[in-house]
Amino acid sequence: MIFAGLVFDRQLFIPGSALHVLAAFILFCLVSGLTYTINDLIDLKADRQHPQKCHRPIASGRLSVKQAVMFVIFLGLFTFTMAFVLSWKLGLVCLAYTLLMLAYSKWLKQVMIIDVMVIAAGFLLRVFAGISVIKVTFFSPWLFLLTGLLALFLGLGKRLAELRLLEGNAGEFRKVLNGYSAPLLNQYLVVMLASILISYMLYTFSAWPQGPSYGMMITIPFVLYGILRYMYLIQNFNTASTPEEVLLKDRPLQAAIFLWGLAVLLILYLRP
Repeated sequence: MIFAGLVFDRQLFIPGSALHVLAAFILFCLVSGLTYTINDLIDLKADRQHPQKCHRPIASGRLSVKQAVMFVIFLGLFTFTMAFVLSWKLGLVCLAYTLLMLAYSKWLKQVMIIDVMVIAAGFLLRVFAGISVIKVTFFSPWLFLLTGLLALFLGLGKRLAELRLLEGNAGEFRKVLNGYSAPLLNQYLVVMLASILISYMLYTFSAWPQGPSYGMMITIPFVLYGILRYMYLIQNFNTASTPEEVLLKDRPLQAAIFLWGLAVLLILYLRP
């Protein structure tokens, strides 16, 4: 997500821009680590009772609470200082993301629908982080919409997987799951699927500011296959508890993403 502005604005092979975005990527990884650690401290009691989260470093006892707090303080001071040095816009985005995730960990994750919308907002802030450190000449607004919709799709898929993993005890581990049901989440996923496909198709018609060009339409089959493959995976029990696990384990999905990325690069960067 952070590299989206760099890639789609056709600046990937401009050394200065690439280095700035790479630095933003590293700093945002540190910010994410900071917020995840704070979240694990807040959810320590619940995580110790969760069948998967009990293996996390703090919940399992491999990392003490005192060590985690010291880590948060050090990482926060270092990361925010470097972010504001690189770009005041990046510093504000990192600060906004941290505050949003803190609000999510403390309150918003308990509110049905709002919980996944906050996750989507976090992905949008990642896109803003990437374009905050370079001068972007054209970045289609469709890409912002697609980022939000895709994040909602993945977030709802994660909720569905959690329901199936935890079965009847889901509400004991995450209260917001009491408001969801498998049929409802499946309906939400279908809505998100249709929205993503329509939005992506519309984006491919306007990928260049100079005028209509239909080269990006070649990438539509890869997007269609990838989303349908993900929906297939989350229908299997105990699968897709987190989107990153699916990405790291499923070879067909990895192939679709690789071919999509290759096609995008060829179309964007071989175009005069």
